[in-house]
Amino acid sequence: MASVALTSSCPLGYSRVKSLALSSRSSPSPVLCPPVLSKSTSCNSSFIKPLSLTPIISTNRIRKTHRNLTVKAAESTPPAATPPPQQPWQGAAMKPLLASIATGVILWFLPVPSGVSRNAWQLLSIFLATIVGIITQPLPLGAVALLGLGASVLTKTLTFSAAFSAFGDPIPWLIALAFFFARGFIKTGLGNRIAYQFVSLFGSSSLGLGYSLVFSEALLAPAIPSVSARAGGIFLPLVKSLCVACGSNVGDGTEHRLGSWLMLTCFQTSVISSSMFLTAMAANPLSANLAFNTIKQQIGWTDWAKAAIVPGLVSLLVVPLILYVIYPPTVKASPDAPRLAKEKLEKMGPMTKNEIIMAGTLFLTVGLWIFGGMLNVDAVTAAILGLSVLLVTGVVTWKECLAESVAWDTLTWFAALIAMAGYLNKYGLIEWFSQNVVKVVGGLGLSWQMSFGILVLLYFYSHYFFASGAAHIGAMFTAFLSVASALGTPSYLGALVLSFLSNLMGGLTHYGIGSAPVFYGAGYVPLAKWWGYGFLISVVNLIIWLGVGGIWWKALGLW
Repeated sequence: MASVALTSSCPLGYSRVKSLALSSRSSPSPVLCPPVLSKSTSCNSSFIKPLSLTPIISTNRIRKTHRNLTVKAAESTPPAATPPPQQPWQGAAMKPLLASIATGVILWFLPVPSGVSRNAWQLLSIFLATIVGIITQPLPLGAVALLGLGASVLTKTLTFSAAFSAFGDPIPWLIALAFFFARGFIKTGLGNRIAYQFVSLFGSSSLGLGYSLVFSEALLAPAIPSVSARAGGIFLPLVKSLCVACGSNVGDGTEHRLGSWLMLTCFQTSVISSSMFLTAMAANPLSANLAFNTIKQQIGWTDWAKAAIVPGLVSLLVVPLILYVIYPPTVKASPDAPRLAKEKLEKMGPMTKNEIIMAGTLFLTVGLWIFGGMLNVDAVTAAILGLSVLLVTGVVTWKECLAESVAWDTLTWFAALIAMAGYLNKYGLIEWFSQNVVKVVGGLGLSWQMSFGILVLLYFYSHYFFASGAAHIGAMFTAFLSVASALGTPSYLGALVLSFLSNLMGGLTHYGIGSAPVFYGAGYVPLAKWWGYGFLISVVNLIIWLGVGGIWWKALGLW
């Protein structure tokens, strides 16, 4: 029986104990419990004597009371402290890690094909293991790439300087700088201001908003010859601001409101706009130069644009619509959005000092991207100059740059893939592959149309092994154009088609072209979906460019 005991002291040294039983059988009466009196205790005998003659409480009840007190004391003892929860595993996901290692080990011990050096085969096994790791992500992408570089150095496949050589390449740094620009764009509020302007004009539907961005980027494409600069320095900050303004954020379950579709759409259309103009991508002049060296015909700016304009415009119209159907935003229409955006602009008031500095820096950087060729200033130098202005004026701080973990992660894995893919070419693996393709296709005895179609597919989808359009063009363009011409393909047509595809194939992966790491790094689209939709859109682009484009090129007299 459990009871609650309340005690109070009387002036005479007695304790008054009130036992409140939880059972109805306990007595509710107060009980006097005599204390143990010491010799020094003084008390009136007349008061003590009645106590001895008339017992107030029996010994049994005293014992019961003491038992109750003991029970109460036991019940009030605090429970034993529970051990702290075990910390979750912070290391690699073991199954994806083992799959990545198994891929490399199996390929490593396969017989080396004739004509391939041992170093090239070993590097291919490490490269493919790294790609599997990047797809399955047992660790963050930068960590996976670093493990790949470590394996290549440990096995003496690459020297340390070779493995880390691409960290001196301007493209990864241009991408990282783009993230720093995006930080200032959003921090100052300039991004929100421009985003609200776009929403006020085109924001009544998500599709209208997407098309406004797509064609804005296409208009800038011929003037800014770096797709990395265009995507990262201008459109990534703008798209991120639009997503945030529409309540679509990374990590809180709202990615699909707008951000996932908009990021993927802007990326896939950036490779289309890059293919439409000779000056829209840094590697396009390389294609034109190699074409001239191979077939002795010059591809001019006007000739390129005239051949690409029709299939390019069709792709720009069709691709966003297809993605809108298969990967739709959850918010499709918002009739009140333009009005709300105008109200937001009114609340923002005039531009702040930091917004003005940010806008001026952006105009300076874009101006150098457009006219830098005349001033001998390349894209990454212009971006560094712009960031320097932001740092000196305090618009962006160095601590904020260091906190941009996505920028540093992207720099790491992109530079690692560029290095490994570059040395696959230097070790002769790509040349061996091209020569074998030429022999096989040439020996089939097909019409030039069929032979060229096979060459196009092999050229296009071999881009999974490249982290740079320029590297792919340099390694395979001449060989494939030569065999296409030898098999009867009109040389000028073959050169143009391979040049266009050298841009379109960048949409396959998150590392295949300069704009890919920029938009993927925003975090709105999971890697599996990025690759899956990348393959699907590649099929759509091939159908449009070889189908609609083929008809247009026939009309132009190219074949």
